[in-house]
Amino acid sequence: MNLKIGQGIDFHRLENGLSLWIGGILIPSEKGCVAHSDGDVLLHAVCDALLGAAGLKDIGHYFPDTSEEFRNIDSKILLGKTFGYIREKGFRIVNIDSTILLEKPKIYPYIDDMKSVISSILDIQPDNISIKATTTEKMGPVGREEGITATAVVLLEKD
Repeated sequence: MNLKIGQGIDFHRLENGLSLWIGGILIPSEKGCVAHSDGDVLLHAVCDALLGAAGLKDIGHYFPDTSEEFRNIDSKILLGKTFGYIREKGFRIVNIDSTILLEKPKIYPYIDDMKSVISSILDIQPDNISIKATTTEKMGPVGREEGITATAVVLLEKD
């Protein structure tokens, strides 16, 4: 077997009055992500993990935040394009493990919907996607509700 592991991480500042997109789902919240795109930290972390596992460049190379083409873009589109890049290299996704760090709102009620969105884009069963959420116990920028972080690890297999 030809297996490859990739890891990704993304951070965004949070501000009042903006939309909060996580895992392709709009989450009701007073605060949302400051970003060039829709700021979906989970999908961005998954993109970087996929690209890294396939030996490709990072998300900023393919979708630069200096490009008008990607201003306010739906990150589900970026994930789909990323999937195309790894498929071109002959990989399929075995599984995804991810964690969202956020004080509030609570993410647990939305996890199944997130898994459904991601699985439909990446041609992977929802059971092969793990999405966990945690707080930082009020420590640091995430704990002060100034930001959000997501991490992801993926396992790819060469077809």
